[in-house]
Amino acid sequence: MEKSAKIYIAGHTGLVGSAILRSLQAQGYSRFLLRTIEELDLTKQSLVESLMQQEKPDYVFLAAAKVGGIHANNSYPADFIYINLQIQTNIIHAAYQSVVKKLCFLGSSCIYPKFAPQPIKEDSFLDGKLEPTNEPYAIAKIAGIEMCQAYNRQYGTNYISVMPTNLYGLHDNFDLKSSHVLPALIRKFIEARKDGAPSVTVWGTGSPKREFLFVDDLADACVFLMNHYDDSEIVNIGVGEDVKILELAKIIKEEVEYNGTIVFDSTKPDGTPQKLLDVSKIHQLGWKAKTPLREGIRKTIQWYLENK
Repeated sequence: MEKSAKIYIAGHTGLVGSAILRSLQAQGYSRFLLRTIEELDLTKQSLVESLMQQEKPDYVFLAAAKVGGIHANNSYPADFIYINLQIQTNIIHAAYQSVVKKLCFLGSSCIYPKFAPQPIKEDSFLDGKLEPTNEPYAIAKIAGIEMCQAYNRQYGTNYISVMPTNLYGLHDNFDLKSSHVLPALIRKFIEARKDGAPSVTVWGTGSPKREFLFVDDLADACVFLMNHYDDSEIVNIGVGEDVKILELAKIIKEEVEYNGTIVFDSTKPDGTPQKLLDVSKIHQLGWKAKTPLREGIRKTIQWYLENK
């Protein structure tokens, strides 16, 4: 990507989009097309097409999405499939109409089968049944991948699709009803310390293993791939290591300096037993994650305390 290029970041105020903006600014890019959710409803096709035709961005990062944890996915499955299908369909097609040079579609590791062999290689895509708790969201993301690949085949576009593992970091969602596990735990432990609560309850048994990637590392990977990767096949982005939810809770408890106990509610769902991505493909391309889990958690806690 040329330093003078105009770059559209869809979802620039969210967890991923804001990190991509920070990464691009740090690398010398300065021409951005940015619209908040109040300024542009991405579910409205005519509005998206009008913006793209008027502004003619050179490159697009499609980071806008409706996202959430197990509770949110279980509670609002229709919202998750409808809104995400609308957003990505509108942007991908409008990018083709306005002759965008290249587009990066942000998928999710939930596109892989629930019981995919671990660590999950890219060729596990469409090779089994999905995790039921987030199936509508996963199907929307799968449709986005297929759409990018179809446009590349039919129209000769250059749209890449990346599959991040579980993300966390600055500008995360800390709402206890809709957030993912890591930010939810940060908020729970901070509030428990503040209130002097004797214990913190964590959903599930604590035994599932999850991989967590600091969002600024993901952003650097996306920019790297936009400059060095031109294939339709999906690319995993992760750290290549996972941790039990129990261990994650202990790390956050220590970093927050909470002195109470951790209680696991086994009546709540665990989700997929393990979800670890095989990141050998992106390593071979020349990129690796830099931020250790504890360091990333520490930065996220600091951001939360300063901003929330």
